[in-house]
Amino acid sequence: MTNLSVKIPGLNLKNPVMPASGTFGFGDVAAANKFDLNKLGALVLKTTTPHLRRGNPQPQIAVLEDGVLNSVGLTNPGVAGVVSEKLPHLRQQYPDLPIIASVGGSSAADYVQVTEELAESGMVNALELNFSCPNVERGGMTFGVHPELVEQLTAAIKQTVALPIYVKLTPNVTDITEIARAAESGGADGLSLINTVMGLRIDLETRKPLLGNNVGGLSGSGIKPLALYQVHQVFKITHLPIIGMGGITTAEDVVEFILAGASAVAVGSAHFHDELACPHIIQKLPSLLTKLGASNISDLVGQVQFN
Repeated sequence: MTNLSVKIPGLNLKNPVMPASGTFGFGDVAAANKFDLNKLGALVLKTTTPHLRRGNPQPQIAVLEDGVLNSVGLTNPGVAGVVSEKLPHLRQQYPDLPIIASVGGSSAADYVQVTEELAESGMVNALELNFSCPNVERGGMTFGVHPELVEQLTAAIKQTVALPIYVKLTPNVTDITEIARAAESGGADGLSLINTVMGLRIDLETRKPLLGNNVGGLSGSGIKPLALYQVHQVFKITHLPIIGMGGITTAEDVVEFILAGASAVAVGSAHFHDELACPHIIQKLPSLLTKLGASNISDLVGQVQFN
């Protein structure tokens, strides 16, 4: 019998699979109503900011041949709305589901405020600090590419809340390991990587970008080799558990990320082609592990064998 359970700070996961932040909203989008979310290892919420955000100009999403280009712009009702409306409904429906809240902002004070209010709600199990969203004009990218800011802000938040902190890393840097070390030095309990890669597509007829905000974040199968490489690079230099993401569409992809060094994974763009991507992947993991001669998925973490 195979064991899919994973234990990482603040989270006892029945399996390593969760939807990436933004994919399932606050558990209130159509895809989230297609199946019992208790089948998931955890649910990662859409990024929450201090105040309501309406997002970037339309179109916000372009589905490509090998991925998705998006510039949604952190649309959310603000932390007060999330705590008073979104989380109570979600918790009532799923009292035992591990929930990771994603946090965004334009200043250090924004991040501290949102983490405090989410932690005080008592309705989330861990926090993911979105220092790396490429669609925020100010704040996210600034924090995510400067090691000293990542360390300082992580430390400030760790002093404020008792919940485990997972820092989400951007691939849009010269050396992602430098940012990972900074997050660990700041007291992070875990890391999430990679966030989307900055990209641009142009309509030949109009000569205009496909996105209303011109540029956006590229996700999907096209970035999987980059994601695997960066997950392994970070795995080699840190003791922190990693939630890996970037082009996961199959159970084989999950195992590949775990071999590279991830303890758990997040699935995002695959949902554009299959709203039941997560349960379909989870269902296929036991037989894949049996085929690979592994009884415990956690035994595979970082077990890639280089030539």
